Amino acid sequence: MIIYTFPVRTAFIDRDLEMIGPVSAIKSLEFTQSPLKLPFFFVLQFFQLLWYLPKTSQYLCFFGGYHSVLPAWFGRVFGKKCTIQAGGTDCINMPEIGYGNFRKKWLRKATVYSFKNCSLILPVAEALVKQDYRYDPKISPKQGLLNLIPDLKTPIQVIPNGFDTEYWRDLGKERKPFSFISVATGTSHPARAIVKGYDLIEKLAENHPDWTFTLVGDSAYVSPNSNVLVLGKMNPAELLNSYNSHQFYLQLSTSEGFPNALGEAMACGCVPIGSAVGAIPEIIGETGLILFQKDPKMLNSLIFTLFNESSKVSPQVARLRILTHFSFKNRRDALLKALNLY
Repeated sequence: MIIYTFPVRTAFIDRDLEMIGPVSAIKSLEFTQSPLKLPFFFVLQFFQLLWYLPKTSQYLCFFGGYHSVLPAWFGRVFGKKCTIQAGGTDCINMPEIGYGNFRKKWLRKATVYSFKNCSLILPVAEALVKQDYRYDPKISPKQGLLNLIPDLKTPIQVIPNGFDTEYWRDLGKERKPFSFISVATGTSHPARAIVKGYDLIEKLAENHPDWTFTLVGDSAYVSPNSNVLVLGKMNPAELLNSYNSHQFYLQLSTSEGFPNALGEAMACGCVPIGSAVGAIPEIIGETGLILFQKDPKMLNSLIFTLFNESSKVSPQVARLRILTHFSFKNRRDALLKALNLY
């Protein structure tokens, strides 16, 4: 049986369970993101891991952090494989915008211990291994695991996310011209909003009152612009319809690993506009727009350039990119092979 630990249940987790469940018994153990609850959850997790130890074949963690310390330790002590899937914040140190595990002393120690003592690291993007970050000039350029943990010896294998392109598809609906959508959770927290690029989106909305913007994922987020519609979390069916009613998808993150919503939206035919961070340029390829520096004027100019290049404003091209490079099957096969299940 695989023990799967994570700090919070997300679409990433559900997709992994869907991939692994048919070929191996797997038990998911959710941890906590609350600092006040940390001592309790460390004790709880210790006894959970002890209880399941006789049946455990290996440990799997999504993100490195507090929740991965004990699985890495159990793996070491009892000779069981422990794999950590690095997802983004666990490979980043950006105190300038209040983001990344490495900006907090004890979380950094937990993250470093986990990555040094696990058996295998599976980042979702090459940029999480090592990157020379240039998007926001006020942020340190040295990001990624090998920059932040120079003596890291643990084997690393990049496995990008994959998407169910039979579900996430172009429904052939009419799309409102100059309509933009972006999906992110927790954006009512100002630091999180900046991480997800909402400051740039608001500047676009302010400068173009005739364009429409939909921000999905946090109903508590407050926009100063009347042409910005804020919606809460959506189920997959609601997201499918929302993607299909918009012309463009915005992923203007200041930092990112491998954003699921971007791939989903492209599979649904949204033309992507993204920042040059994490796997975003790799996902978009030649099918949309890449903003190489955080600059509202540059973004505005590039969007008008995109409008004038009709060949790029194509739902079919964006969808084909996901079908070709980021299929559900590709990720499933690579993940099962890395876990010795395939």
